[in-house]
Amino acid sequence: PNCLGLMVPGVGLNASFAHKPALAGKIAFVSQSGAMCTAVLDWSRQHGIGFSHFISVGECADVGFGDVIDYLGSDIDTRAILLYIESITHPRTFMSAARAAARNKPIIVIKAGRVVEGARAAASHTGALAGSDQVFDAAIRRAGMLRVYEIHEIFAAVETLARAKPMKGERLAIMTNGGGLGVLAVDQLIDRHGVLAELDAETMAGLDAVLPPTWSHANPVDIIGDAPGKRYADAAGILTGSKSADALLVLHAPTATASSDDAAQAIADAVTGSKMPVLTSWVGGEAVEPARRIFRDAGIPTFETPGQAVAAFRHMTEFRRNQELLMETPASAPDRFRPTPEAARLIIEGRLARDHESVVLSEPESKAILAAYGIPTVETRIVSNRKDAISKANALGYPVALKILSDDITHKSDVGGVALYLETPDAVGEAYDGMMKRITHRKPEAKVQGFTVQSMAVRPGAVEAIVGIANDPIFGPIILFGEGGTAVEVIGDRAVALPPLNMKLARDLVAETRISRLLAGYRNTPPADMDGLCLTLVQLSQIVIDIPEVVELDINPLLVDSHGVLALDARIRVQPFEGEAASRLTIRPYPKELEETFELTGGETVHVRPIRPEDEAAHYAFLSKLTSEDIRFRFFGQVSELPHSQMARLTQIDYDREMAFIAKAHPGDADSPTLGVVRTNFDPDNDHCEFAIVVRSDLKGQGMGHLLLKKMLEYCRRRGTGAIVGQILTDNSAMRQLARSLGFHETSVPGENCVAVRLELKRSAGAA
Repeated sequence: PNCLGLMVPGVGLNASFAHKPALAGKIAFVSQSGAMCTAVLDWSRQHGIGFSHFISVGECADVGFGDVIDYLGSDIDTRAILLYIESITHPRTFMSAARAAARNKPIIVIKAGRVVEGARAAASHTGALAGSDQVFDAAIRRAGMLRVYEIHEIFAAVETLARAKPMKGERLAIMTNGGGLGVLAVDQLIDRHGVLAELDAETMAGLDAVLPPTWSHANPVDIIGDAPGKRYADAAGILTGSKSADALLVLHAPTATASSDDAAQAIADAVTGSKMPVLTSWVGGEAVEPARRIFRDAGIPTFETPGQAVAAFRHMTEFRRNQELLMETPASAPDRFRPTPEAARLIIEGRLARDHESVVLSEPESKAILAAYGIPTVETRIVSNRKDAISKANALGYPVALKILSDDITHKSDVGGVALYLETPDAVGEAYDGMMKRITHRKPEAKVQGFTVQSMAVRPGAVEAIVGIANDPIFGPIILFGEGGTAVEVIGDRAVALPPLNMKLARDLVAETRISRLLAGYRNTPPADMDGLCLTLVQLSQIVIDIPEVVELDINPLLVDSHGVLALDARIRVQPFEGEAASRLTIRPYPKELEETFELTGGETVHVRPIRPEDEAAHYAFLSKLTSEDIRFRFFGQVSELPHSQMARLTQIDYDREMAFIAKAHPGDADSPTLGVVRTNFDPDNDHCEFAIVVRSDLKGQGMGHLLLKKMLEYCRRRGTGAIVGQILTDNSAMRQLARSLGFHETSVPGENCVAVRLELKRSAGAA
């Protein structure tokens, strides 16, 4: 409903009421706004930009962004996907589709409703609830997409990503024939948090040899306004070969003493064989238009202003970083992380049994849950009167902190309910009396359950951080990190991420904040224990996964220094939950419940579990144990070595639409040898899945292939998949026999040296 329709110009389809048809091209544009569609049509026709698909999805009542991305991701006529989004109606489908498609082609997004007022307008327009823009930003990064903010940016970004060479780093070298242009470019680069390359001695010496003595001797490299084409070419050759830069931006302003066209042709010729990405900006109008055509014909990104060129460079670096998140092999959580979720559940179930609704746990209850997940907390005692407070303080040792304990008071310091650094029994008694008076005066309706006495944590130089769990109305549970303390809302230094987290994703989350610079150490303050901090974020992520009743969690402050982390205060809100815990998360977490132990026919015990990203190293070793025949049977040809990008694709799977079970000799150890693997890829509608299986060559004949495939069939049935299919080379008699023994029906494939096998699965309600 409420859509403009769709166009596929390549086949002459125009099922829309747009005022003009779209030109044919290789870019797909998908929009929730019909008005945006017509505006983009006008703009694109003026600039000669064509489309493979032009789709208005309106209110997404049936077909949503996830469905369209799934289709376009495998469409050979589409080389990039552009999205205009106002709201997401099916976040898990959207994220799964985007993460899969973004591995193959750029996906560039404009999101409307970035501010509160805009978000309300978007919700009114689409009839859907708009979530936090910061959370949407985190989702875009996690899916490997790129976000831009203006219509012209979205097309500039796709042109840059399509034309420019792949990025290997983020250091930019700038070459110009005018100092002012270079300064403008540097200003734009630093404003956008970019990195200006520091040229090494070898590069400087090379430039000295080809440039006049009056050149700038720094980056930006000012080659002087009278520079002929040869000077451009010589300097560009040195800079593109430099080890101290990762990309080059060439700027030019027209002069009466040198030809803009000659300079452009010289650059085009000089950088043709270079592996370094090169961007250009010939500034001006009519005089430099022929030069811009030279760059466009040579496939070199070119821009009208230095600012646009720098923005394009930052698009490239951000896109590269987001893509790396898709391909990164994360480290495992440290061995010391041994949560006891049963202890946490007992506390929560006991409290909900009494209250039967949403409730904020007491500080001691909250800290007990943190302790169950290994997060260090200060020792805390509950007291009910003045005498008891002094007694417990004496037992703990001074100094101590005294805090009010009340379900009706969320922020204790706001009502004078916190006293710190109490050094004597008299100080504890006076603080107790003063606190009671203040609470009675400021919050007379509050019911006071008692007080807490805590050991005073003395950590000079420690950074106060805030970490927590919140719930976004669109994307569900999120993890928050930022600068803590009583002014946390005013400072606003925070970043968010979608769970599940690993140590690498946790480190990236910390790096997005300003406080990360303090944690890196300064002056006489040593660097903070980053592993301890990242582990805390991973532990919070595990709480989200294990305990769906937790809807809010704040640790503020969390002290962080070189000695580790310490939670001083904690607040957790819980409420009853029914259903599958993982259904709350936009990205399905590792399904630990699918782990299982089997015994082979020879008596050996193997542990079978879903594959994890950290299995990549063991997977390389596994493939090295396969014979050439086994590799041919698995890949339908000889494969000498799989690159990291492909191996990451095999080990970093989306559990919502893929599954791979691996057999290990030792449970829980990623470095333990992989003995066999079976994997399936499900179509987006779960109508069918395609399987592949391989067992280590020296372990055949022990029943491992049978148990792996049988386990996969059971999983697919529980998931409600319609059928499982596969192709087997004709001479792979052992695999054909295994398939027949499990009920697969075999048919020949005309013209191919293989057979197709299919097993209809009995559908069952629910999902695995």
